[in-house]
Amino acid sequence: MTESDEANRDRRPHVAVVIVSFKSANDLSICFEALARQSHPDFEVVVCENGGAEAFRRLSLALPTALPGGRSVRLIEAPGNLGYAGGVNVGLRATREADAWWILNPDTQPAPDALAALVERLHAGGCDAVGGPVLTFDGEVITYGGAWNSWLARTTSLRDENSGSGAIEGRLDYLCGASMLVGRRFLDVAGPLREDYFLYCEEVEWCLRAVQRGARLGFARGGRVYHLQGASTGNVLTVADRPRLPVYLDARNKVLLTIDHYAAKAPIAIAAALLLLVARYARRKAWRQLRDGVDGWRAGLRNERGIPAWLERGPQAPAWRTAQPPLEMSLWRSRRE
Repeated sequence: MTESDEANRDRRPHVAVVIVSFKSANDLSICFEALARQSHPDFEVVVCENGGAEAFRRLSLALPTALPGGRSVRLIEAPGNLGYAGGVNVGLRATREADAWWILNPDTQPAPDALAALVERLHAGGCDAVGGPVLTFDGEVITYGGAWNSWLARTTSLRDENSGSGAIEGRLDYLCGASMLVGRRFLDVAGPLREDYFLYCEEVEWCLRAVQRGARLGFARGGRVYHLQGASTGNVLTVADRPRLPVYLDARNKVLLTIDHYAAKAPIAIAAALLLLVARYARRKAWRQLRDGVDGWRAGLRNERGIPAWLERGPQAPAWRTAQPPLEMSLWRSRRE
């Protein structure tokens, strides 16, 4: 091992915490309190506000310009509602010099040692991106990450508390987008998130793409993050109360993901996705959600992408047209090369 390799091994990685906001000033004030307590010392925070000029103004008034220890905070106003993927890509572009990127939802509260645990697992080797337990504020496990069934176009959250970290890593196909630490090699091989998904399944597609290109996913049990699900989208736990947007986009994007990555399985998987939609909502007599899901499924079949045409978007053009050009993978090559 060279002196340079030893120095890189011992150096604390500089992490960029990337957060996408949609009128989330109140949630972020609480999230920042948790970030201020992180034991890993070397990080900065960048927030992309997707909610327009007034939301950006409120965000600027609510958040500090730096956290304790001089850890910088940068706020960026998006040119329109870019969706989750577009907002994350804005944050990645703004922090190219980081060693790793912690993608975090605004409605989360990380445990004090969460970032340190994620960094330690990434630094240990054998993986290129790391997730940890995502919990309710009562401490119940929401997910450790997930598995993707390509024959059913279906996600399955992993949450077996008795499984060891190695066993969890062996089953992971994707990390939870509410909290995932990605390293430079992950971005080298995967590139940026797909902005044409807008919301939902974009982190699943990103991880599947990275793994197909040789990246590996890790799990850090100490990387605990508490999550208030659906604060930005209006998504809630009760199926019969779910609003149109998450139901529609979840159904649409599972079809798009199948078309993009598993075309040979598409005839079976897309039909199975429809049957699962019917089974999920009809047995609960959630007829509105069933209609919204079928509408999204049909939109996937038509290869409709980006922000839905029915979603109000103000004077801005659809996000997939206003977003900045995709990142080139070469931008993520190590600055030390």
